[in-house]
Amino acid sequence: MDTQTVLTLLQDVAAEVIDPRFRALADGEVTSKTHPGDLVTVADREAEVILARELRAAYPDAMVLGEEAYAEDADLLEHFRGAAHAFTVDPVDGTRNFVHGSPDHAVMVAEVRDGRAERAWIWQPQHRRAYVAERGQGLWCDGRRVRRDAPGADPATWRVRASARRLVGTHLGQAGPLGLTWVSCGIDYPHLAEGDCDALVYRGTMPWDHVPGSLMLEEVGGTVLTTDGEPYSPSGRPRGLVAAASREVAAGLVAAL
Repeated sequence: MDTQTVLTLLQDVAAEVIDPRFRALADGEVTSKTHPGDLVTVADREAEVILARELRAAYPDAMVLGEEAYAEDADLLEHFRGAAHAFTVDPVDGTRNFVHGSPDHAVMVAEVRDGRAERAWIWQPQHRRAYVAERGQGLWCDGRRVRRDAPGADPATWRVRASARRLVGTHLGQAGPLGLTWVSCGIDYPHLAEGDCDALVYRGTMPWDHVPGSLMLEEVGGTVLTTDGEPYSPSGRPRGLVAAASREVAAGLVAAL
């Protein structure tokens, strides 16, 4: 599939099974996976089935790692890490937002070859925005090349957001106070790439959440580091992540963690 065809697939799947459920989920269409706050909906499951099926049909030798499939079979993550060609699928990133009627959710897919992200797609169905990146070709939003300025050198000017609510209002070194992310990587990373914040601090590190945005951020001059200070890799096992608009900001925040 060419890049536009994959984007159209995301948009079509959202129109078919996600959009009709937005603010219209019926009783029994929302359940918990592992704990009460870890929600999954019928839209998550149906969207992933279609996306995975179409990707496998187009790339029969590729491994497809979907968030909902992983919930049923945790061994898939190890298969993904060892695959020469793979896709990550997050059918409804920001499920809690979706369930509570917030438009801040997204459909995300990324293509990984030999452990490196090569293409990435984020479709924000309620915002009607599409972000697409190919390695070395920049980040594009609805035909517009996305560019952003690097943050200044003074940490006090860095606008940092964290995914852990307990960190909101605290400081990392001279930066801060920390704000809360948009609670969806498919919303967070585009905001960072567009210049709406300077860094994101995450404790969750699953590939379907971070592979798409990490490539997009790289394409606008940013970087993602593990909390150990190493460059993020789709096949790695990080304990946490710092995504930032420049390596200097990322390194500064990692040092303060």
